[in-house]
Amino acid sequence: MPYFVTQDGCRLYYETEGSDSDRPVVVFLNGTMQSTVNWKPHGMVLKDRFRVLMYDARGQGQTDLGEQPLSLEGHAADLGALLDHLEIEEAHLVGLSHGAKVALSYAAHAPERVERMVLCSVTATLTHRARLFVRSWLETLREAGLEAMIRASLPVVFGEAFLKDKERILDGLVKATARRNSKEGLTAFLEALIFYPPLSRMVRSPSVPALVISTSEDPLVTEGGARELAGLCRGTHKHVTGIGHSVPSEAPQLFDEMVLEFLTET
Repeated sequence: MPYFVTQDGCRLYYETEGSDSDRPVVVFLNGTMQSTVNWKPHGMVLKDRFRVLMYDARGQGQTDLGEQPLSLEGHAADLGALLDHLEIEEAHLVGLSHGAKVALSYAAHAPERVERMVLCSVTATLTHRARLFVRSWLETLREAGLEAMIRASLPVVFGEAFLKDKERILDGLVKATARRNSKEGLTAFLEALIFYPPLSRMVRSPSVPALVISTSEDPLVTEGGARELAGLCRGTHKHVTGIGHSVPSEAPQLFDEMVLEFLTET
């Protein structure tokens, strides 16, 4: 399995799809409880037109937690170091939730290395409601453990239609997500997330074309907040009805269509 070792000795797990070095690169960036597993179906869709890179951030999936305190700036630095290691000069960044924050943070410091960004399920300023959700997940994780925390997050990160359609497999989904995470890693992740600055403070390079996606059943992101972020980026905002926070999982075909259309338009 491919690993990249950072300067401070942390092993980052990554995967690639597509081998043509002349094709543009798309980097998928994980949401909080995600791993490369969540992006593989989308990587298979894009691999015939792009080189695809997926990786687990510190504390996620098969990547080490490392010795350094987690931070948004640290995640962005890891992304840059991984791109350097793979000799990738420019890339499209496609991030969900936490991954979108990493994309925006990286673009703020290295806009010349970002071609386009897809920022899914993020807002210019986190609402008080969203902050309370994160704090409640952290307390549940500490007091009741990993599976209890993941189960408590289900009605927040998924919309009604998905929960109804997948009701019979939700127990399996919880267990699979728990296997791909650790209590220590997720605790560190959430503790750091609470103190991230508003994304509105990070928009320094509106020259990077951006697509911001929000949904009608996302209690973590308001349509107005996503539209504000798109405005700050001088980008495009798309609002989708009938699905929740986890757009790539709930509406994979629609998500792939929006990403492909945006990344290939002239």
